[in-house]
Amino acid sequence: MEWLAWIAAATVAVRLAVAFVNAVSHPYPGRMRRRNVVAPRTYSISVLIPARDEAENIGALLTDLAASDDGICEIIVYDDQSSDGTADVVRRFAMKDSRIRTIAGGDIPAGWLGKNNACHRLARAARGDVLLFLDADVRVAPGAAAETAAYLRDNGLSLLSLFPQQLMPTVGTRLAVPLMNWILLGLLPLPAVRLSRHPSLSAANGQFMMFDAGAYRAMLPHAVHRMAAAEDIAIARDFKRAGLPTAVLLGDRSVQCTMYRTLREAVNGFSKNIFQFFGGSGTVCLLFVAITTAAPFLALAGGPAPGIAWAACAVLLRVFVSAASRQSVAWNILLMIPQQFILWKITITAFVRRHRRDLRWKGRNVCC
Repeated sequence: MEWLAWIAAATVAVRLAVAFVNAVSHPYPGRMRRRNVVAPRTYSISVLIPARDEAENIGALLTDLAASDDGICEIIVYDDQSSDGTADVVRRFAMKDSRIRTIAGGDIPAGWLGKNNACHRLARAARGDVLLFLDADVRVAPGAAAETAAYLRDNGLSLLSLFPQQLMPTVGTRLAVPLMNWILLGLLPLPAVRLSRHPSLSAANGQFMMFDAGAYRAMLPHAVHRMAAAEDIAIARDFKRAGLPTAVLLGDRSVQCTMYRTLREAVNGFSKNIFQFFGGSGTVCLLFVAITTAAPFLALAGGPAPGIAWAACAVLLRVFVSAASRQSVAWNILLMIPQQFILWKITITAFVRRHRRDLRWKGRNVCC
């Protein structure tokens, strides 16, 4: 039993080492710019926003973008058959800012998912040198788009994705939303995404994806992955396979998102793509959840030494993940055990919905 206890402690120690690397590397666009690079800002940025029933959110994002004139040449919103006045909100902003316009979406072509079709249509209409896809619930500070585009160009990247700082307005969201970064930042060293060409070292977040326009038009990634529910990760892996440089960074206060507002929304949302964190494998995902659940019991059963080692590493893992994510350290430590139960709920929900082929989002079935 004691050797099993030390293995349990070692598994969390490995994840702690990954989280430590992510925290100390300061993976934010403003901190990660190359030193002594003087790149002329002659490129233009097209901001592309797929929107379906986003009247509650789209105004705040457009307000943010309208306050920025640093390289943004156009802001295009694809109104994907919204029923809540999203298009009216966009039109009001367009009357004040000539860069803003909307594309009225029609019926989704056969063999496409809604968001992938929207992004493809947006890219076809864009004329910028850099294409920035944003979800409507993202908030960006003035200069954030230009800073990120400068990082993309300075480092010769074809794709740069950010995981925005997540805002969590309820206890339910504090239970579920931190799980995304707890998995990501404890398993994937972000510097390796940029330095390694291996497709397995890939990640992306559709909330904020920036492409070199030439690379995007050569790859047409949203068309290639037209039926992928987690198209962001699939696109990142394809770029790696093609030898195109990619990177993943974290957002600070300059890029934020209120991804979900309730626990139910969070469980529903994460259940449609949690398997993609594990290469699309439900089996690997289930093994991870089972191991992280069993590890503390195994460590504690093996005696005080492995139990203390596990506890120290588990707490420090939360500390470094929370610090890198700009989340509350105290909350994430306090909610360690409840979050594990929520992880089980998300995983089981994902299995059930995959079996039923019923992964619904925004009123549509996104199960391919």
